Amino acid sequence: MSISADDIAYIANLARLQLSEAEKQKAAHNFENILALIDQMQSADTDQLEPLSHAIETSQPLREDIVTEQNQRDELQKIAPKCEKGLYLVPKVLE
Repeated sequence: MSISADDIAYIANLARLQLSEAEKQKAAHNFENILALIDQMQSADTDQLEPLSHAIETSQPLREDIVTEQNQRDELQKIAPKCEKGLYLVPKVLE
């Protein structure tokens, strides 16, 4: 697929970029390379492949769900200005 100078000017306008002629030519070349790579990837035979849920097949090692910290709520709330029934009371900000 060929990218024209008008295409590059349109894309640059959408991106609010001001490109020189050299930059426009380089951008057109880069776009053509990207589209060629996409065409190459589209031509690959993937009929025998199973879809993946993730690009890298890996497993997440899991650990036992064991409580390792003690509940320190009461000790921590002793230093708070106001608490009630385990909740921190703060001044009303919005009416």
